[in-house]
Amino acid sequence: MTAAVFDTHAFVKRLTAVGMPEAQAEVLADQQARLVDERLATKADLSVLSNLATKTDLREVEIRLEAKIQVSTEALKSEIIKWMFGTIGFQTLVILGAVIALAKQFN
Repeated sequence: MTAAVFDTHAFVKRLTAVGMPEAQAEVLADQQARLVDERLATKADLSVLSNLATKTDLREVEIRLEAKIQVSTEALKSEIIKWMFGTIGFQTLVILGAVIALAKQFN
């Protein structure tokens, strides 16, 4: 985290120029500088947060996509198994028909 720039000297000069006692202006400037350093976010801070939010969003999309792929894969597997049993059944009928036809020819 980078510190925000706050010119305490210029702040004290402006306060004393309008009649505030220098000691009071310095205390106020110190407090203001501490507040700026501890409480305000810099552009770098916001950029880091933005990157974290983007990474979090991407991870959520990745998780949803993986779930959809898993569901699609399971559906595809069941579809393949269904077609395989259908094909095996059809081939069995064709072979039985051929065997019966051959058996009738030899009788």
